[in-house]
Amino acid sequence: MDVLSAPLQTIGSPTLWGITLAILLGLLAVDFAITRRPHDVHMKEAVGWTIFYLALPVAFGLIIWPLYGATPSIEFFTGYVVEKSLSVDNLFVFMLLLAAFAVPKELAQRVLLYGIVGALVLRAVFIAMGAAVLSTGTWAFLLFGGILLVTAVKVMRDAIKGTDHEVDIDGMRSVKILRRLMPVTTRYHGSKLSIIEHGKRTLTPMALVVVAVFMTDIVFAVDSVPAVYGVTEDPYIVFATNAFALLGLRALYFVLQNALSKLRHLNHGLAIILAFIGFKLVLHWAHTVWSWVPDVPTPLSLAFIILTLVTVTLTSLAANRRDEAAAVAAGTEPEPDRARV
Repeated sequence: MDVLSAPLQTIGSPTLWGITLAILLGLLAVDFAITRRPHDVHMKEAVGWTIFYLALPVAFGLIIWPLYGATPSIEFFTGYVVEKSLSVDNLFVFMLLLAAFAVPKELAQRVLLYGIVGALVLRAVFIAMGAAVLSTGTWAFLLFGGILLVTAVKVMRDAIKGTDHEVDIDGMRSVKILRRLMPVTTRYHGSKLSIIEHGKRTLTPMALVVVAVFMTDIVFAVDSVPAVYGVTEDPYIVFATNAFALLGLRALYFVLQNALSKLRHLNHGLAIILAFIGFKLVLHWAHTVWSWVPDVPTPLSLAFIILTLVTVTLTSLAANRRDEAAAVAAGTEPEPDRARV
């Protein structure tokens, strides 16, 4: 069977790309305008924006259906669920970074916005690279599948150990390099990344945390882009799922910041999802070589991913209630979930 390079099928016409990028830039401009004046985000504001950013992808998917057919729409919704799940994991790292750098509450949303912009740029680069690799032949599916399977094993191992994400500010190479290149102030100066101090250009802690966020974005991009390519081969849909999943993170952070530590089994679920998509990619590669090998349909993938997320959410809630009941019976306060904070 011929497995040589072939053009990727995509619904992304120049007009559709132009409209999408214009909307994306417009939404980012609005976000920058909102965060221009630092303020502590209230729950009502965060919930309102979260609902808005959840409604956008739903509307987009429903518009895609009559224009381009059911398959691209289902692929978009499936990819979006995968990306949203992985982006929630981003929030855990952002939470740790904000705490480690002692970012003032009123500056948190600006840091998150920088992180989202950096993630979008990096995802665009990785998506283009992924499309280039896929165009060279179906062996790329085997490569992406291998990456996801290895990542799934690591995530599951860390989840079982309870280590999860850790942030060592002094050990971060990017932070070390910045401190060597330029002096750093001891306190924040609003959202400024640098100031003139004693006649010299000096970085603020804001610059350090932004660079740290960018560096973590690279790690997440390596996992997330192959994951969505496991759902669809269309670079446009891959980009759209990433963009919609990342856009609402700023608001979602403030909605979930008190609930993040309660989702103790989320990483177990993410490991299962990554392993499933990795296995799906390997099967897809094998299907192109041996036609008798089954190819996992996208609707089945969507059902499996949603079932996994619902299951780990319910098991997390059940484990929390069990710990609280045990603590009450013992007459002590339940300990926080150290795997998440």
